[in-house]
Amino acid sequence: MNKINKYIFALLLFSVLIIASCTNNQKSDKEKDTASYQSKTPKGITLTPKSFGQEEFTYFFEKSRNFNIVAWYGDWNELSNLEKGGPVVVNGLSSKYDYMPLIIVQFFTQDNGKLLRPLDETTIDNYKNYLGNFAEKYKPEYLGIGIEINVLYEKSPADFERFVKLFDESYDLIKTKSPDTKVFTVFQLEKMKGLNGGLFGGTNDQTKNQWSLIGQFQKSDIIAFTTYPDLVYKNPEEIPADYYDEIKMYASKPIVFTEIGWHTANSPKGWESSEDEQAEFVKKFFDLTKDLNKEFIIWSFMYDQKTIEPFNSMGLIDSNTGNDKKSFNEWAN
Repeated sequence: MNKINKYIFALLLFSVLIIASCTNNQKSDKEKDTASYQSKTPKGITLTPKSFGQEEFTYFFEKSRNFNIVAWYGDWNELSNLEKGGPVVVNGLSSKYDYMPLIIVQFFTQDNGKLLRPLDETTIDNYKNYLGNFAEKYKPEYLGIGIEINVLYEKSPADFERFVKLFDESYDLIKTKSPDTKVFTVFQLEKMKGLNGGLFGGTNDQTKNQWSLIGQFQKSDIIAFTTYPDLVYKNPEEIPADYYDEIKMYASKPIVFTEIGWHTANSPKGWESSEDEQAEFVKKFFDLTKDLNKEFIIWSFMYDQKTIEPFNSMGLIDSNTGNDKKSFNEWAN
């Protein structure tokens, strides 16, 4: 989940180069319903190439033609430069590779809740100006502010309260620059449900859910979540049939999933997985969420990434072999 700034430095370097070079089987009714939903819901991937070398970076975008959306998530300050950098590259290549760009900015580190910079008056003014200028120039269809902000609520309630105010002010400013842009923030679903056991290292207690936090973002145009059930459940079969239904009780606005993942590695101990399990989860996710009012869904990684376990094997492509995993076609089709 803590993916902010993993590739920012490399992406800044490469962005200069980029801009310069600028089966007829019978199916049950349930399967048919799931397949119909699967084909209609826009699906995407985050900007996660095998590397940021020019050939592999370009190949990522070629593979992204299988999807509807390419998403960039990173430091809020990246929006300060409207001529180069990650958000500019993702926006600039969208026409060539025929996808919708999705930009979500972050301002704290998810694993410990530490702010990237203090939310003082200067930082707040800068953050708002960056968003306003970006929205005015690019007129994005969507613009996200904050990733897994309920983690910030857990780690630093005072900073969370400051962010709530900042979100409202940023929302208003963006709408003056680009009225049609849908503005939102992102929650971590498992923690919203009170599920802190398993690989989270705590205990599952749904009486300690965080659904009330949604009410603090009344202006948000959509409700966005990240979801990683493999941090709580050891295999897809364990996921309850009503796992995602609870969302409908608390969210009356359209839903999006900005990060979805399930690992394939034969580790960590007790949570061993496989390509088959990942593909099974993809199919189960489609089935369990087919009745939600979703606008789009994003898988977290195209390629396996050099990050912490189990996120390092959540890609749809094996970085070692370069081969598509079984889940690639499940997600793309």
